[in-house]
Amino acid sequence: MTSTAERTAPSRRAQLKFVLVLGGLTAFGPLSIDMYLPALPRMATDLHAADSTIQLTLSAFIAGLALGQLVIGPLSDALGRRRPLLVGLALYVVGSVLCAVSPDAWLLVAARLVQSLGAAAGIVIARATVRDLFEGTAMTKFFSTLMLVSGLAPILAPLLGGQLLNWTSWRGVFVVLTAFGALLLAVVVFFLPEPSAARSPLRLGRVMRTYGRLVLDRSFAGYALASGLLFAAMFAYISASSFALQGVYGLSPQAYSVVFGVNGVGIVLAGQLNGRLVGRVRERALLLSGLLLGVTGGALVLLSAWARWPLALLLVPLFLLVSSIGLVMPNASSLALAAHARSAGAASALLGVLQFVVGAVATPLVGLGGSGTAVPMAATMAGFAVLALVAYLTLARPVVSGKQG
Repeated sequence: MTSTAERTAPSRRAQLKFVLVLGGLTAFGPLSIDMYLPALPRMATDLHAADSTIQLTLSAFIAGLALGQLVIGPLSDALGRRRPLLVGLALYVVGSVLCAVSPDAWLLVAARLVQSLGAAAGIVIARATVRDLFEGTAMTKFFSTLMLVSGLAPILAPLLGGQLLNWTSWRGVFVVLTAFGALLLAVVVFFLPEPSAARSPLRLGRVMRTYGRLVLDRSFAGYALASGLLFAAMFAYISASSFALQGVYGLSPQAYSVVFGVNGVGIVLAGQLNGRLVGRVRERALLLSGLLLGVTGGALVLLSAWARWPLALLLVPLFLLVSSIGLVMPNASSLALAAHARSAGAASALLGVLQFVVGAVATPLVGLGGSGTAVPMAATMAGFAVLALVAYLTLARPVVSGKQG
């Protein structure tokens, strides 16, 4: 691979192209998860299935997303980014079509698994491609720019899904996802060249050693855990905020949607602020600032829920905690990948898998205290924010420029 000094940064026009293409790939996860959520009750009725069976379509997708990243990451290190990505996008399109025509719930679960394996290719390869194309602060700036897309996707996806249901069935949602996948497939074929990057031989033993080396790399583990644990606080918010804000504080569904959207905008704004500060302020300082912001917001959310303060005194620190994602994720991703150019696919996979695995652990914790209190949600969010800060302070070390894994 070319050295940092030798590498020529993409032109501004090329960077805009990469933002649109790679942003679309990173949007796969939230779009595929959130767009069909408003349709779950209708799906259960139409397919004559129990709610728990329909909910397995979500579990299968998340499991496939994690498993797919672990497999596709090393594949892209060995074969290049384009071929695994094209196969993944084609698989996503096929899985989306199968979802749209599934005659029963169990076939829909299987189709969602196929769809998720394809989506995993987009997510993991997009992150690895950023590592191929950029170094240092340029990489962090680009990750910050991608927050504009990845932050807006979970805001817009449920709204888009709800609007689609006004004039089509739940099958129409999967038709739209099919079209989205097909469009991205065409864009990648014609507009995304193979990044220039060193490749690693594809051997199972080597892959396992690579994953083992990454797990034991103290700095990588520190940055990955910091982002994964804070992302778990976000999972807790996503899974419990509708019940807490509507059931405990009495917000209407429309008002809750506004709150959810405002918090999502906070992620986007924090990400863009991060992009402006990178180069003037060190990435580690920005990452630490984001983690401290998350801990402060989490502590105040917990205090507000525990003391039963008015809703406004909960919403402000909640906004701070959610917005901290926009500062933490770009810097943690950039610092974690910086020293692993040769294994960027595997490193990207571990980053993504860790987020979903820790998030899956966080989700059931928010329901431990029953439905009449927001304290479990607040305690889970605050606890994972503190753990993220501890992981960073105890494990993460400055990255040695130019080192390659």
